[in-house]
Amino acid sequence: MVQPFGTNGMQVGPDGIRRYTGLPRNLVQLLRGAVDVHPDRTALVELGGERLSYAQLWDRAARVAGGLRAAGVGRGDRVANRLPNGNDWVVAFWGTLLAGAVVVPVNTRFTPPEVEYVLADSGAAALFEPGLPLPDGEPLIVDDQAHGELAGIFYTSGTTGFPKGAMTTHENFLSNVETCLRCLLGTADRSEHLTTLISVPLFHVTGCNSQLLVLTAIAGTSVVMPAFEVGAFLRAIEEERISVLTTVPAIYWLALQHPDFPSVDTSRVRSLSYGGAPIAPDLVHRITEAFPSARVGNGFGLTETSSVSTYLPHEYAAAHADSVGFPAPVVDVRVDSPDPVSGVGELLIRGPNVVAGYWQKPEQTRETFVDGWLRSGDLARVDEEGLVYVVDRKKDMINRGGENVYCVEVENALAAHPAVGEVAVVGVPDPMMGEKVGAVVVPRAGRQLEPADLLAFARERLADFKVPQYVVLRPEPLPRNAGGKVLKPTLRGGTDWGCPTR
Repeated sequence: MVQPFGTNGMQVGPDGIRRYTGLPRNLVQLLRGAVDVHPDRTALVELGGERLSYAQLWDRAARVAGGLRAAGVGRGDRVANRLPNGNDWVVAFWGTLLAGAVVVPVNTRFTPPEVEYVLADSGAAALFEPGLPLPDGEPLIVDDQAHGELAGIFYTSGTTGFPKGAMTTHENFLSNVETCLRCLLGTADRSEHLTTLISVPLFHVTGCNSQLLVLTAIAGTSVVMPAFEVGAFLRAIEEERISVLTTVPAIYWLALQHPDFPSVDTSRVRSLSYGGAPIAPDLVHRITEAFPSARVGNGFGLTETSSVSTYLPHEYAAAHADSVGFPAPVVDVRVDSPDPVSGVGELLIRGPNVVAGYWQKPEQTRETFVDGWLRSGDLARVDEEGLVYVVDRKKDMINRGGENVYCVEVENALAAHPAVGEVAVVGVPDPMMGEKVGAVVVPRAGRQLEPADLLAFARERLADFKVPQYVVLRPEPLPRNAGGKVLKPTLRGGTDWGCPTR
């Protein structure tokens, strides 16, 4: 088994879980470390807005903490944050922690009933809302939280019913930060001033846990986009001297398609990662060519793993573009009940990054967190080197007349066609077969695509029962949630499938 990441500074606990040694005691001390070493360094840049130093960030957050305490928020109380991406979101995040309270990021795309559900379910004692000033009071600093204390509750995106709150401890957050530093930077000097561009929502674990907090740990600069716009994304790479890029595949695809991209100076980007959704191998190769100075890699994880569980490093990115990589240094993975032929089974994950369970959901917690392992709900296989291949979401697997069809495999085959920009494969109800394979395809800009040609292409790469029976060409991008994942229920119910192609 290959071990591509540093394994120093770890120890195994009595529960069998490896943990990093030497981590800060809590997130407040993580921020304090950056403030003490580089108080005048820029901590935050809101595109089109204000720039804040680490000293300014600390002072503002402490006053927010004082304002929360004056409003009756006590230690351990939950504080919901509905603010959009920007400096205020970050100040509110740190202010909540400095008050000794628990951060509850709220997906700004949630419907009103979903928002009401999150507020009621979390029992939020306070709420940061757009258009209202942040609380202000005498500076307050609570900095004695232990590793095991609850620090945040991230609610799942709610694509399959009301969202569940993943209880994230200080140790969960800190373990993910250290994992990201090892995977993204390797043995590089952590004292170097690095800058990241946050183009995904901060209420998502990628934006918060694997970008904002990671750069805070090394006193770097986080450039926050209030809303994604591809032209602004490209300008920021050059104007803000971005050195670390992390975002979803769809954003890279849009960036590379943009007519201004050839003129963008990408030479300062030294670390580039993608995740949150499957990526076509062709896009990986295009990214590598477009960012020649960057180490390119694929991160995979869940809200329940505080973000990153596996990472595909640069040395493997091109040859194994369909893999999500190796387990992170403190993470164990195994496949439950693997198929004897394919080796595919449900991916189980164990590590100090796995959250403590679901808030006020004991039954769902027992179902998902079993004997120290997280049941991910992902179907995967692990090869002899230790590379993990996520085949599909367990619930999204298509059963075509008793034959299992893994959507990701079909998507990867179709995405290799030169005229395909985006593709999603779903099960289409069929009275005889139960389900048939349907593909929704967004052609690449400026390219002509005929379903018959795509099917002929697929037949050369897939077994007959895996070739789609339905192909729908879609002019607009695929619908995605805030984390960049395709909303397959929306496609299933909202697509006019017409007649089958065969």
